[in-house]
Amino acid sequence: MPATLAANDYGKCAVRLVKVVRDGARHHLHDLTVDIRCEGDFAAAHIAGDNSAVLPTDTMKNTVYALGRQHDVDPPDAFAAVVAAHLLGASAAARTVTVEIAQHAWTRLAVGGRPCDTAFEHGSAEVRVASATASRGEAPAAAAGLRELVVLRSAGSAFSGFPRDRYTTLKETRDRIFATAVSARWLYEGTPKDFNSAFESARNALTSTFATSPSESVQHTLYAMGDAALAACPEMTEIRLSLPNKHHLLVDLTPFGLDNPNEIFVATTEPYGLIEATLRRA
Repeated sequence: MPATLAANDYGKCAVRLVKVVRDGARHHLHDLTVDIRCEGDFAAAHIAGDNSAVLPTDTMKNTVYALGRQHDVDPPDAFAAVVAAHLLGASAAARTVTVEIAQHAWTRLAVGGRPCDTAFEHGSAEVRVASATASRGEAPAAAAGLRELVVLRSAGSAFSGFPRDRYTTLKETRDRIFATAVSARWLYEGTPKDFNSAFESARNALTSTFATSPSESVQHTLYAMGDAALAACPEMTEIRLSLPNKHHLLVDLTPFGLDNPNEIFVATTEPYGLIEATLRRA
């Protein structure tokens, strides 16, 4: 039987854009990674080798730089929408263009106890994510989120009451270290009036709930975090959370004649539990 092209898309990934905005003597640093994906009528390129509808991905890369010069890149949500709309207009064969931007964190170096105007340090592994989709005949769609928000709580986390079988060795606990690297992605209904404010409201709800909500399990905390984010950000319609359990295992010190009252742990990277869920506004 002959093959059928069921679906296809293409684009440019990992376009690195660093923009320095000079506000007099004070500079602002914006560090972005841009991914672009086009979907549409590109079957001829696959089947017949006809590239007449294929906008080069090199053009997409250059578009990011040119538009970055002409437009603000903060907030990244608005810049993603600008790039998506431009590329949809530039590619007649495209039905949908999705642009996702990862914003990398930098903070100002301190000099003499004061933030420096022109020197920065890489703040953390956390990445803010913004996504815009432009489709012909449809309203723009916006999404946002974050990755690698590494957090840890040293109290208030438990895991007990779980089923046991012949291979279960895990002990129940009412007091354990709970560490994770939060990944979250949420959808907006329409376009928020202030992308930065919406993002901060969602992020603050996630972090404060992680820190203070009673936790019977990672699942219990994940649900509380998602519920709080939906409550804090009225523009949000749905949120998906991914929480890997960054295990911290209590070290047995009895061979050395020592007790261990929940003080000495070994941090492990593999294997790890992975808990994910999607919450939608009721």
